[in-house]
Amino acid sequence: MRLNVQHLNIRSIAALDAWVEQHIFALGRSRQIDEANIRLVRLENMSPAYQVSVHLVTPGPDVFAESRDHTLRAAFIKAVAQLREQITSRATKRLQRIKSNWKARRGR
Repeated sequence: MRLNVQHLNIRSIAALDAWVEQHIFALGRSRQIDEANIRLVRLENMSPAYQVSVHLVTPGPDVFAESRDHTLRAAFIKAVAQLREQITSRATKRLQRIKSNWKARRGR
């Protein structure tokens, strides 16, 4: 997996990047991720001040999430929760489609 982390008005520190990487790799256990593009932004004159955008390039449809909060950690956790929800939802739909097709073939 290729991981791109972009910092805008935020100082890049190893602990922050390692924390972000850990969460993204955890998502990779649920779905294959070829590339992860993460943008961490601090908007100085806005409230809430922190914005996180995540774009996961995967086989099939890509997964996107964007969130804002008063702390960078909270904004990132919200974005990861959105990603997890999308990944789980897509997996559930796929299983339902497979079950439905199996039942239809079996009923013939």
